[in-house]
Formats: sequence, structure tokens, C-alpha cells
Amino acid sequence: MTSHVYLGIDLGGTKIEIIALDALGNSLYRTRTQTPKHPDAKEQYRAIIQAIVHLVNDCEAHLGIQHSPLGVGIPGSESSETKLIKNANTTCLIGQPFRYDLSTALDRSVQLENDANCFALSEAVDGAGQNCSSVFAVILGTGVGGGWVINQQLIVGPNHICGEWGHNPLPWPSDQDEPKQPCYCGKQGCIETYLSGPGMTQQSHLQFNLTLNSHEIMAQRLNNPQAQKSYEAYVRRLAKSLASVINIMDPEVIVLGGGLSNIDSLYEDVPKIWGEYVFSDEVKTQLVKNQFGDSSGVRGAAWLNK
Repeated sequence: MTSHVYLGIDLGGTKIEIIALDALGNSLYRTRTQTPKHPDAKEQYRAIIQAIVHLVNDCEAHLGIQHSPLGVGIPGSESSETKLIKNANTTCLIGQPFRYDLSTALDRSVQLENDANCFALSEAVDGAGQNCSSVFAVILGTGVGGGWVINQQLIVGPNHICGEWGHNPLPWPSDQDEPKQPCYCGKQGCIETYLSGPGMTQQSHLQFNLTLNSHEIMAQRLNNPQAQKSYEAYVRRLAKSLASVINIMDPEVIVLGGGLSNIDSLYEDVPKIWGEYVFSDEVKTQLVKNQFGDSSGVRGAAWLNK
């Protein structure tokens, strides 16, 4: 039975979740715990390792299995050169040999991936993009991330940044996209500064003098003219940005995830516009909502070993 059970861990800033999937994608076990906090980064790091060990041990004891394949999704990535963690929102991971330490603690090999890539893999294997040969999966949340899957195989790239479309500049900028916001990456006008939740909130304040957050803007747009203007600007920016992806990758389907993916009108309004920017007389790429929601990350982590 062990060889047909895949374990996944989704390590987030507030929770750590585990899932066990069978070969057909059925959930055999699932639970979560709070991500340990500690003022000392090294102590927090050690506590996170131990929390994952406990989750895995409890899961395997419950299912009566041992040494199942384990995949872990993290809010960052592993340097291909040093094997240390970089760019992690859970900052205690940065500079740590996380894969090695976890593998040692669990006495097994561990597959490690960025959480956006896990989301992409989940939706490509048995989610909203399961019947498509090429899937680009997008996270529109606190940040803007993405992952690229071809024939259910995750494409990572030699620099381990494949799918990081959020740190390209907004394409086809106009006066309506001013002012440009600074990005934490050190540049200005990155896609993330427009399309993330915080980015939309700030841009709406700068352009339309709104004091609403992104979710409030979306909820009030039908009754608030300024909120409607902000929504329309967001739709065009998303359409332009995805059109640039289509021009380079030409995916069969683009799957949206993250908090802003729950705005159902995007799936109709964005494709109405992106044809203005796609270098083709027709656009067959589909724009669809994710199937597994918050579960996509942990499911994708499990599928890293499939």
C-alpha cells in the first residue's frame, strides 16, 4: 500500500497542512496545525521541522504505512546552487538547508517546490486543467505567482523561476497605469504591484482616491462609480498581462487561484479584452477557475512524487 500513497505538506505562514492521496487522487487523510511562532528564527525553524515530523508520523500511524513519498510546498524556493532556501515569506527558512534537514529528520527523500508550482501541478494533474496538455496556473493573492505544467510535468527551469510572471513589468503601459508603484524586488511597475490584492488596493488609492481594500472594491463596484473604474482598470491590466503570457507560452488553459480568483466576472470580462493584445486572429486559450481552492497547494505537493 505504501507505494500507492502520496503525502503532501503545504507549509504556510499561518498553518501547516498534510494530505495523503491514493493513486487516483482520493484523500485518505488530511489535517492541519498552526505554523509555530518564535521570536528567535532558529528556534522557529527547528519547531517547524518538528511540527512536520509529527504530522507525517501521525498520518502514517493512522494509515498503517511507513516511509511514504513526501512532497513539500513552501512559500519560497531552493537555490539550485547552494540548496539553501531563498525568497521565503516565512523568513526563518531563508538560508537554511530545509530539504536536507527535513529528509534527515524523517529518514527519507523529500521533494521540495514553491507553493505556486504545487498549485499549478495540482490543477494540471486532476484539477481544472487535467484534460489540457499545457497549463499556466496563476495565483492572485497577497502576491502574484504562477506555475507552468506541460503534459502533467512541472517545468521549473535552470534558475528555478519559471512562471514568475509577477516580476515582469506591466505590458503595454499607458497613462492610465500611472503612477508606478515600487516593488519589493527593487523594480517599479511590476505586474504584482497592480494585480496582487495589496497592489490593487494601493493603486486604487493612488488613482481613484479609494480607501477600500481589493475585496471591498470588488464587492462595491456595482454601486460605487470609483470602485467600478478601479475594477475596469484591474480587468484590463490582467488581460494585458495574461496576453503577454499567451504570446510567449500559448497555453491551452490558464487557471486562476488566490483570493481574487473568486471574482466570477473576471472569467468573462478578461477574455473580452485580451484579444486586443494577443498576436493572433483568435484566442483559443481558456480562462478558468481552480477546482481545489485552498487544497490545491497541498495536493500538488503530494503529486510531486507521482
